[in-house]
Amino acid sequence: MQTVNRLDELHPAVDSLRQRGDVALVPTMGALHPGHLTLVREAKARAGAVVVSIFVNPTQFGPNEDLAAYPRQLAEDTRLLEAEGVDLLWAPSVEEVYPEGFATHISVAGLSETLCGAFRPGHFDGVATVVAKLFNHVRPDLAVFGEKDWQQLAVIRRMARDLDLTHPRTARILGVPTVRELDGLAMSSRNRYLSSQDRARAGALPRLMREAIAAIVSGEAVASTLATLRSALLEAGFESVDYAELADARSLRPLTAAADAPARLFVAARIGGTRLIDNMPLAD
Repeated sequence: MQTVNRLDELHPAVDSLRQRGDVALVPTMGALHPGHLTLVREAKARAGAVVVSIFVNPTQFGPNEDLAAYPRQLAEDTRLLEAEGVDLLWAPSVEEVYPEGFATHISVAGLSETLCGAFRPGHFDGVATVVAKLFNHVRPDLAVFGEKDWQQLAVIRRMARDLDLTHPRTARILGVPTVRELDGLAMSSRNRYLSSQDRARAGALPRLMREAIAAIVSGEAVASTLATLRSALLEAGFESVDYAELADARSLRPLTAAADAPARLFVAARIGGTRLIDNMPLAD
C-alpha cells in the first residue's frame, strides 16, 4: 500500500491506479474499526483500485467538541488497511487541505439544518466542504460511506447533485448498512470514549429504537411513541436526548405518522459525556 501526504504526489499515484479500472474512495477520519473495514471491502468488490483517506477534519468540529481528543492512530490504521489490500492511503495534513487564506465553504440548505444540524451548527458545512475537496483530490469513480451517518450521506449526495459532480456521480455515492456490535450498538470511533459501565448501558439505544419502530409499525401514535423512547433512554442511563425523530429518509423532514415514503427513526443521545447517534429504517 502506498501512503501519500501531498497533493502533487497524489494525482500521479491515482492516475496510475486508474489503469486497473474504476477507483473507489472511502473517506474516513481514522481510528478505524470493523465498520470502516466493511466499507473498504465493499469498495474492493466494486472497483479495480481502492483509496482510503484519513483526515480529522477540523471544520466539522464545533468550538466545544472533541477535535483535540478525537482518537488518532495512524500506524495502527495503516496496518489494518494494508491487511485489507487497500491500494493507496491519502493522509494529508491540515495545511495541505486548508492552505493559508482558505476562505471557501459549501453549505447544503435544508438537509443540514435538521437533526444533528440543529445541535451542531456548521457541522455539515465542514463535512460538505471537506468531502468536496476529497472528491476533487482523488476524483473517484465511486465513493463508499456508512449509513450510520445517514444525514451526512444525504448531505453529500445533495451536494454532489447540486454541484453536478462527475467524480463521483451522485448515483455512485454508495451507502453501506450500519455495522453493529453484538448487542446492536452501532460501531463508532467514539465508542472508545465510553467507560465499561456506560458501554453496557449504551446497548439500550438500539434495543429501545427497535421497540419504538415495532410500536409505530403496529399503529401506535408517532408522537407518544417518540416521547416514550426519550423517557426510556433517560431511564436506561442516558444523560440527555438531543432528538428522537421519525423522518422521511430522503428529505429528512419530520413525520408525524407512518407514511408511504421511506421513513427512518433517528436518535442522538448522550451517555457518559459521549454523544451517540443511530438510525434505523421503519421497515426493511
